This record gives sequence, structure tokens and C-alpha cells, in this order.
Amino acid sequence: MSTRKSTVRIIGGEHRGRRLMFTDQNGDLRPTGDRMRETLFNWLQFELRDKRVLDLFAGSGALGAEALSRGAAHAVLVEKKAERAADLSKQLKPLFAGRVFVQLADGLKWLPRATGPFDVVFIDPPYDIGAQQPACDLLMQHELLAENAWVYVESRRQDDAPDVPWVLEKEKTMGDAVARLYRAI
Repeated sequence: MSTRKSTVRIIGGEHRGRRLMFTDQNGDLRPTGDRMRETLFNWLQFELRDKRVLDLFAGSGALGAEALSRGAAHAVLVEKKAERAADLSKQLKPLFAGRVFVQLADGLKWLPRATGPFDVVFIDPPYDIGAQQPACDLLMQHELLAENAWVYVESRRQDDAPDVPWVLEKEKTMGDAVARLYRAI
């Protein structure tokens, strides 16, 4: 098994331009690209200040770090690979102090014991595990969304959109990926 270090940069806010290192085992990590992140955070530009954020499949930590850099009150980043979770803690705690909480856990197994509510949730799991719909279902089942919460779901272009009662506010396709931003009303 080959292990390599890769980087992703924060594109806006107080830590704009800062690069975060992350462990990429066998090239299995697919961080949301700069263009897609820029689109997402343009959509959310007035919605992050003092919000409670959940980055459910954190990976590189790019989405959670971006939200914190842009003024989120705090963010919980859930990552199931120990080396990646350690990387996230090591890099993000010095930047965001008591505003970042890294959980070493499988996102779907963590949700039933989570304490919400969350104002903004990022659901961007590895595409091939099909976790988008189960994650949405668990968020609703365990009442983890604040009133009018934003839920971002990223998947492959050919995958079905989640079957949710939320309002689809924005949708964008770039390459093989489709990004959907829902308002949980």
C-alpha cells in the first residue's frame, strides 16, 4: 500500500491561501476541487457566519476548514481513517482552536449518536460507497438539522439525487461530479 502526502488550499476567509496536507493512501481520496468549492462557498457566502457545521466525510478537511475560515462558529469533521483524522487534528486545531472537533468514526455510524442540530452539513463521501442517501436519511431520522439548514450533497453525475423533502436551491455539474445544495425547510 503506497501512502503519499497531498495538499489542498483554503480558498477564502481568514486563512485564504493556506495549504493543508493530507494523507492519500493508494490515491483513494478525491477532495472537492477548487472550482467546485468556490462555487459552493459563493452559494453559501452569507450563510456561514456563526453557524454550526458538519463535514460528515471529511477526507482532506477542505470543506470544514473552508467553512471555519469563512466564519462558522464551529465545525465537526468526521473521518474514519485514523491517519487522516490525525492529520486533520494536527493541522486544524492550531488554526481554529476550540472551533474544530475531529471525530475518528465512520460517518454513517456516527450520525445516530451525534448531537445536533447543525446549520450547514457537507455530504461528500467517496462516490463508490453510495452513502449520500443513507446520510440524508440519518440526518432526518435523528433530527440533526436546524431549522432552515443547508445540506450540500456531492455525487457522480450519473447517480440519482437523494430522495429528500428539502428544497433544491442550487445545482451544478462539473466534469463527473454534480453538486446539490438543499434547504431543509
